[in-house]
Amino acid sequence: MYTEWRDPNFFPEIVYSEERTKWVENLPFNKCFVHATRGGETESVEEVTVPVLSLLDDKWADYSLDFIRRMGAPPVGDRTPWFLYHCTRGAHFDNYPHERFLGTSPAKHPYKDTIIELDDIVGRLVAELEATGQLEDTLVFISSDNGPEMETWPDAAYSPFRSAKGSTWEGGQRVPGIVAWPGMVAADRASDGIFSLMDLFATCLTLAGAEDAVPTDRYIDAVDQTSFLLDPVGVSNRKYLYYWLTNVFSALRVGEWKFMVASSSDDDRDCFNLGGFTGVTQKYSHGRLYNLYLDPKESHSYMIRKLAYIDSFTTGIARHLMSFGPYPPKHPIAAMS
Repeated sequence: MYTEWRDPNFFPEIVYSEERTKWVENLPFNKCFVHATRGGETESVEEVTVPVLSLLDDKWADYSLDFIRRMGAPPVGDRTPWFLYHCTRGAHFDNYPHERFLGTSPAKHPYKDTIIELDDIVGRLVAELEATGQLEDTLVFISSDNGPEMETWPDAAYSPFRSAKGSTWEGGQRVPGIVAWPGMVAADRASDGIFSLMDLFATCLTLAGAEDAVPTDRYIDAVDQTSFLLDPVGVSNRKYLYYWLTNVFSALRVGEWKFMVASSSDDDRDCFNLGGFTGVTQKYSHGRLYNLYLDPKESHSYMIRKLAYIDSFTTGIARHLMSFGPYPPKHPIAAMS
């Protein structure tokens, strides 16, 4: 958002006001994107303006391409495991596609055009892995942020699920996960097994032969999903998935069941835009239960018909909360009652 104030489509009340423009310019924040290497100083590269925005993803792709080349430079036997996290600016908040992608999507919309650009960047990174002889040794995982910004539609994505980013409804949690590893992960395989992005931590350490490097002085939420990914008929190793609204425990997922004790409201009687960052936090006196196989849009709770599962849910929640005893959270947890 520190870039959008320059755009008359987003902030005409600032762009067309000399006083408000000066006010933002004088705010004490760095208006440049920065670059740094490990152990080095942070370097302010260029001040971010609207014209620069459309070039940033291209610039950042060049950094990642250079990194891949450097990692592939040593002989095969001398290469060490590496991790690259590449995130695009487009297809999230600021949709300013590079001019060569303008109008290339069927919708002819900037957001959709940035998705085309994203596809191009992923293709370039994978092509560089292949060119440097690293593709067959690299696990590629593609996913997205947790849910679309429905409040800003159509400048953001849209979800078929309930609510959006900022909520613990499926619209704010469920995102695609695409895994590729030639010769290791079976192609054209689909699974609805539970997988958290946190699981990448433990999984990548195992694949790199460094599972002993998992810290023991803190609670690690990651679950090793190596067998789930590598076995063509593998099943998820994650039994529970926990949902939090900042410091409010919201829900537990086990199998096809999602048991909710609190959520953000998405009722148009108390919020204008039905997105994740609106409404109020509401706690349920009896809990709500949704079968995500039958009802992925979470439209019908039928806890009263499934009371036999109560112990499974409450036990999972209790074990989770008990972990905060030996490993206290940095911020207080809101009361469950």
